[in-house]
Amino acid sequence: MTRYGTIVSTGRYIPEIEVSNDALRERFAHLPHFVDKMESSTAIRTRWWAPEDWCTSDIALPAAQQALERAGRRPEDVDLIILGTDSPDYTTPATSVVLQHKLGAVNAGTFDVGCACASFPTGVAIGAGLIATNPNLRTVLVLGVYNMHKLAAADDPIVFFYGDGAGAAVLEPAEEPGFISSASRADGAYAKHWGIYAGGTFEPATVEAVEAGRTTVRMVERYPPEVNHEGWPKVVRSLAANGGFEVADIDFAIFTQVRRPSIELIMENLGLPMERTHTVMEKWGYTGSACVPIALDDALQQGKVSSGDLLVMVGSGVGYNQAGAAFRMP
Repeated sequence: MTRYGTIVSTGRYIPEIEVSNDALRERFAHLPHFVDKMESSTAIRTRWWAPEDWCTSDIALPAAQQALERAGRRPEDVDLIILGTDSPDYTTPATSVVLQHKLGAVNAGTFDVGCACASFPTGVAIGAGLIATNPNLRTVLVLGVYNMHKLAAADDPIVFFYGDGAGAAVLEPAEEPGFISSASRADGAYAKHWGIYAGGTFEPATVEAVEAGRTTVRMVERYPPEVNHEGWPKVVRSLAANGGFEVADIDFAIFTQVRRPSIELIMENLGLPMERTHTVMEKWGYTGSACVPIALDDALQQGKVSSGDLLVMVGSGVGYNQAGAAFRMP
């Protein structure tokens, strides 16, 4: 019997502390019109932050629990946890193993995926591949989690983007797809544009690095728009070519939730109507590594994705990394 990894349930968690654009207008009053410009160019109106004493695994836990409950599975049923984030609890150990203990998934192995906001499409593709080739694997829990506001300087206006949150999916084997194809792109020439540049082996954390702000996340140089505007359609067309389908066959597409105008442009490029996509940055901000599964869960809960739909997901993050996955929904 051929085994395909298929998405049987999803879940999400959005923290309870709202940080509205009006609150940021007060914080950055010394930067006239900054928030107005950012709001008009992204469509982000608010974002939600976790308590300051929470770490990334704390945000992941409720999303994992919801996805498992919807799948009718207990934590001890999970065979593998794959967690994607670039705001981990620690440099090491992996955040996934911390979550495993908090969740009570005593029979699960774990690993982290670290390609920023491309991590969830990468994670579900890996999970589906492992299910297809390992008869011992039945229940794989894949998460994308973001807690970047905690790694940002309070006086950095780029906190406009950062919303905390987690999205999760349970993958299990099926006799029919399920998983269809994956695709990825990268360009390390952009590695110095946006990131956290001290605290690793390039520059271990020192008092000087902390005082200079190099242990916080920083945008050093803006990405040219074509990175996403040209890259996302390339990923989608690669998914179609790899999966043996036409772009016009796509029933629903989900992209990184950073700018609604970018998604409008990409859908036009692909010849797909906006009714075949979904956006959540308006109400939850840019939730980074978590935004694709959060948007998927929200679209499912609103009935926008149906059984049998051909779904594509594309994530794009710093580095840069871009990744996509195509699934036929069960």
